[in-house]
Amino acid sequence: MSRIAIPTTEQTPAASLPILEAVGKQLGVVPNLFKVEALSTAALEAHVSLNTAVNKTLDARTRERIALAVAQVNGCDYCLSAHTYLAANVAKLDAAEIAAARQGHSADVKADAAVAFAKKVAELRGQVANADLAAVREAGFSDAQVIEIVANVALNTLTNLVNNVAHTDIDFPVVTARAA
Repeated sequence: MSRIAIPTTEQTPAASLPILEAVGKQLGVVPNLFKVEALSTAALEAHVSLNTAVNKTLDARTRERIALAVAQVNGCDYCLSAHTYLAANVAKLDAAEIAAARQGHSADVKADAAVAFAKKVAELRGQVANADLAAVREAGFSDAQVIEIVANVALNTLTNLVNNVAHTDIDFPVVTARAA
């Protein structure tokens, strides 16, 4: 059960309502995470703005792999559930690839380097070794793309923390960090 109640439309700040409407138009539904974040228009705006920006970076399959790895590191069942659904149904990753991503790996060599690096960024709070940075560069990622990987980690960490604090009610098929 959610520790921060999911607000009704009447309980949602008026400034958040157009943002939620835009999310609903884009996704076809407004996930509970966005409804909880809408309690703070600033937090909702920050999430949506960062999400819009990072969606212009790495390919969707790599972004979903990163989201799964970071959610696993942070023990966020809500995000594991949401991104398992998105990885399978939008990014079209198979079950083996989803399981590998949760562990910071991929069968795709280039994606493996990105996801392994993202996992280390999350685990080590950015204090990665020179060898970690060298490995992601050797896989073909530019320094700009390294920063984009970090931005994806930051976005996912933000949503993981919100959901872990709120215990947001999961509105996707449930996946838990313990099941890895």
